Amino acid sequence: MPTILVIDDDSDYRTMICDMLELAGYNVIEAEDGDVGVRLYRKQKPDLTITDLIMPNKEGIELVMELTREFPDAKIIAISGGGKIAPDVFLEAAKELGAKSFLRKPFKRKELIAAVEKCLSC
Repeated sequence: MPTILVIDDDSDYRTMICDMLELAGYNVIEAEDGDVGVRLYRKQKPDLTITDLIMPNKEGIELVMELTREFPDAKIIAISGGGKIAPDVFLEAAKELGAKSFLRKPFKRKELIAAVEKCLSC
C-alpha cells in the first residue's frame, strides 16, 4: 500500500487523519510541523503528503512551495480550517503553488479517502 505523510500541528487532528488512513489500509508517517515534514519527505519519499496550511515554524504554503520545487512530481493535499482569513484563500493559494487537491476542515472520512484515491491515481 502507498505511504502517506500527514503534517499537522494539531496532534488530535493529525491522529484522527492517521487513524482514518490506516483503517483504509495505507501506511502512514506523521509530522507535527513543516520543518519535520520536509525532512521526513526527503528521507522517506512518501507517495502522498497531506499538510495543514497554518502551522508554526514552516507553514503549509511554504512546505508546498519547497516540496514542489525540489520534487516536481510530489502529490500534496492541502487542508485548512482557516484562521484569521477564510480557509478558501489559503487552499486556493496552495493549489496554485502545486497542491493537487485540498480539503476544508472539518471533513468526513469519505471525503478524505476520495481525495487520497484521486491524488494517488493522477
